Amino acid sequence: MKVAYIFSTTNAQRILDQMIIPQLLEGRHGADVVGMMFFFDNTFLLTAGSSTGDRLQEIHEKYGTLLMACDMCAIERGIEDKLVPGAGIGCFPNLYAALGGAQPDQVITL
Repeated sequence: MKVAYIFSTTNAQRILDQMIIPQLLEGRHGADVVGMMFFFDNTFLLTAGSSTGDRLQEIHEKYGTLLMACDMCAIERGIEDKLVPGAGIGCFPNLYAALGGAQPDQVITL
């Protein structure tokens, strides 16, 4: 199964750091994660040099997982040029286009 995650809640960091990232890095997540989109303060999770950002970059490099921050959210927080390599910024039309070829079976919002 292919899934994409949208991180928009205040609990997203805990779920990502303590569950999703370790499972992906250990190869036991149980689904192919084709994309992750980050909104609001969750865009900080994609910051280069942060523990979460570095591990997300590792996942991107290992699996080709799309990493995208909401453009408006990243710009408002002044981090649009501080994201991990391979992460992009965009809005829903950009997300749809980027995930189109991956054909996720489910989109999960956390």
